[in-house]
Amino acid sequence: MREATVTRKTKETEITVKICLEGGELSLNIPSGFLTHMLDALAKHAGLGLKIEAAGDVHVDLHHTVEDIGIVMGKAIKGALGEKRGITRYGLAKVPMDEALVEACIDISGRPFFVIHGGDVFHGTAGDLGLELVPEFFRALAFNAGITVHMTICATGNGHHLAEACFKAFARALKEAVAVTGTDIPSTKARL
Repeated sequence: MREATVTRKTKETEITVKICLEGGELSLNIPSGFLTHMLDALAKHAGLGLKIEAAGDVHVDLHHTVEDIGIVMGKAIKGALGEKRGITRYGLAKVPMDEALVEACIDISGRPFFVIHGGDVFHGTAGDLGLELVPEFFRALAFNAGITVHMTICATGNGHHLAEACFKAFARALKEAVAVTGTDIPSTKARL
């Protein structure tokens, strides 16, 4: 089983993430109803087993908690992938959510990079989450997982739908990229 558990404790947050790339139990204890909803969708569409225990200085705001969950999830994904032998490596998904349409493209390259094309649309809130934290979450995850992530906002409208399309597109691209389809490391360098 490709799985990993990572804990990170700072003055601002304490977060533990257990992830299994082959699926399994889902248990989310996060001090944000909306982020819980998004990570539930991510786990479902990526086919992940995911357990998160998160506490943070939410009396300030959700920024530290959201970013740090991204950091710890990224480290857990990296740990679960190991040497990446046999993975597909690349993933691409385009997901509509009513009027919103988002594309996510992933390369599990060992070279972290993150960009949202058309990403100046993350304003306002969805539930208890400031939408400007959606890119912060994915940036933290990508850089700590060591993956390249390009997201393209093709259409938007409702903030909830926009965020959900982002999480689902990322999830489906991740599922494709981590799928084991061979035995070699998918790189001419023989290392990722």
